[in-house]
Amino acid sequence: MLDRYAIVLIRRPLNALASPLARLGVSANQISITGFVIGMLSLPLLALGQFEAALVCILLNRIMDGLDGAIARLKGITDCGGFLDITLDFIFYAAVVLGFALADPANHALAAATLLFAFMGTGSSFLAFAIMAGKRGIENPVYHHKSLYYLGGLTEGSETIGVFVLMCLWPHWFAPLAYGFAALCLITVLTRLWSGYHTLKS
Repeated sequence: MLDRYAIVLIRRPLNALASPLARLGVSANQISITGFVIGMLSLPLLALGQFEAALVCILLNRIMDGLDGAIARLKGITDCGGFLDITLDFIFYAAVVLGFALADPANHALAAATLLFAFMGTGSSFLAFAIMAGKRGIENPVYHHKSLYYLGGLTEGSETIGVFVLMCLWPHWFAPLAYGFAALCLITVLTRLWSGYHTLKS
């Protein structure tokens, strides 16, 4: 829901970072993989209860996720880069939730499983529509610079990172935050199913 506004705010600073990196020959895929490795460090850190350090890794991952797109727009967007970017993103999101489950299995495991269930719905609805939109040549007027169709919803990347930040700052609130965000994700799934089905049908 907030991604379209967040993109406007961060576009200029990301472009300022991307330009010198692109001139040095750094590729978008290199940034994607580096950001993924940094983000995955949050998994063991969360499991060990190092929530502040994990938050740093999560935020760095998200900065680099925006940076790889900025570099790709300078050098040329590719299908393989888009595939790599979205795949690593989904793995990273799941890893963060798993990290909280490992930190306190007795109190976090069920909430984490519920949130991962909801993530499965948002991820599958997002990717399935992108495949069909690609087959039909449907373009998103809001995210036209992306390599695949970004189907919006109540819970997008901005909201997901926002709730991860809250979880790291107040880990004892993980369960209610996870259940609440899972409910919002399920609303997103329902709206995507309705809008996606009728868009493709028409």
